[in-house]
Amino acid sequence: MTSRVNSSASNWQQDCAALIPCFNEAATIGDIVRTAREHLPTVFVVDDGSTDDSVARAIEGGAEVVRHATNRGKGAALLVGFQHLRDRGFIWALTLDGDGQHAVKNIPDFFRCAESTRAALVIGNRLTECQKIPWLRRRVNRWMTRRLSRRAGVTFADSQCGFRLVNLAALAALPLASDHFEIESEMLLAFAAESWRIEFVPVEVIYKPRTSKIHPLIDTWRWIRWWLTTRPRGAAALKILRPLQEIPVAH
Repeated sequence: MTSRVNSSASNWQQDCAALIPCFNEAATIGDIVRTAREHLPTVFVVDDGSTDDSVARAIEGGAEVVRHATNRGKGAALLVGFQHLRDRGFIWALTLDGDGQHAVKNIPDFFRCAESTRAALVIGNRLTECQKIPWLRRRVNRWMTRRLSRRAGVTFADSQCGFRLVNLAALAALPLASDHFEIESEMLLAFAAESWRIEFVPVEVIYKPRTSKIHPLIDTWRWIRWWLTTRPRGAAALKILRPLQEIPVAH
């Protein structure tokens, strides 16, 4: 019997789709879709209520698009996308942002990591080039990462990077509900609580002179509020080191 959540024998172009949440990214989304399709033929964009030409540019680039009538937040867009890809039969989702801050050339590194480690979640680590990250964002990232690591009982490298390879079968059983940027933290703790293997790969840091969709005060406060209302679950809550779950090998 062959498992449908096998990573070591994955046909990535068939089993994985790129997932891009997008809000007012008309200047970049078309090029991102085109370059992502050099690695993955299926690119799915969730437009989160954009008021510019993001939808048209994404379609021109070759993406499949679903559109929210109003801006619901990055987390809501990702959850819609994950459900859509599961319904389509994909095994993996490769998430990246629509603002051009993730180097698409790093996509194969995620595949190689999943194949060699059988991780269920592979996250980009930008802190290997931390000098390129704006000072405030770097400090906030490290502050959040330390707290998440302590709660989970494991060491995380970069907890806030949205450049991720996610196994959809592992994700499906997790109670994710965050609508905004805290989705990345919630996902990390949920995978850790279920003892799924999590790995990190170095990725190039790209910061362009554009207005970020992250609002430092609002989003940090929202994260703190989320943090205070969550409680550790499973192995993370009890600080019990269970054997790590790995994506099964076909047999």
